[in-house]
Amino acid sequence: MKEIMIVMNPAAAGGRTGRGWPERAARLRAAGLDFDVALTGRRGHATEIAREAVRAGRRLVVAAGGDGTINEVANGFFDGAQPVGGRACLGVLPMGTGGDFRRSFGFPTEPEAAAAMLKRGVCRRLDVGRVRCTTADGLPVSRLFVNIASAGMGAEVVDRVERSGRLAGGEATFLLATVATGLRWRNKRIRAVLDGREHEVVARQVVVANCRYYGGGMHIAPPARPDDGRLDVIVVGDLGVLEGARALRQFRQGTHLQRGGPKIWHALAREIELSTPDEAVRLEIDGERPGQLPAKFDVLPHALELVVP
Repeated sequence: MKEIMIVMNPAAAGGRTGRGWPERAARLRAAGLDFDVALTGRRGHATEIAREAVRAGRRLVVAAGGDGTINEVANGFFDGAQPVGGRACLGVLPMGTGGDFRRSFGFPTEPEAAAAMLKRGVCRRLDVGRVRCTTADGLPVSRLFVNIASAGMGAEVVDRVERSGRLAGGEATFLLATVATGLRWRNKRIRAVLDGREHEVVARQVVVANCRYYGGGMHIAPPARPDDGRLDVIVVGDLGVLEGARALRQFRQGTHLQRGGPKIWHALAREIELSTPDEAVRLEIDGERPGQLPAKFDVLPHALELVVP
């Protein structure tokens, strides 16, 4: 058994990941990386493969794909909120549509540089977020996330991206979906409880962030530190269509917390509860859609080791 297991999602980036994998794998091996590889075949499969690899004692379990693949592999390091055990670190080969988790750490995309990083194996402790919510059918769901979760418009953007087939590049795909969704979106009433402090807001969305980027390169949480034991909450309030369009540039530049005014604000919390009296408000976590409000979020401090450049 090799020390490194790569979990590769051939469907990522509209299938381009699978088509490009043979060449990428050959370049990784030529650069001296020795690994086994397992291909995912369905939703949730990456979690199962990763959990088995961690339990088997692999030193490094690598997610090859987009943010959703990274999320699934990271969930495989845990059983519920409890670590599975073993000595494994999480590695990342960014090959998907969004690439937002990659931006916070600067993971290389060229196979040779990625192989050098994974061989060095320098690991950093990372916080992990947890969300507990329900599906549209009322079934309870508990999922972990390493990057960002959001309630409101962001989940509708992810849904539109999924339905588009992700034919364009990552940033263009998410930007077009954000503009199209914003033209029809109606802001929601949301009750947010942050470490016991209650806020009643009308919002486009509420973002719960462990890292900094989401939505194909939007720098939504510039202050976020993924190892501080807290989650960053960004409330994007009652913006109209024109205000929302202007805010898009600020989100991409990461200047919205300085320029957004009272309608866009930031807080830190260890426990967050979100609920709404309105119709269903959906959630997305790391580009996946586990359910809808009401939801509870908390943080598992330093719960995961991540290989970093």
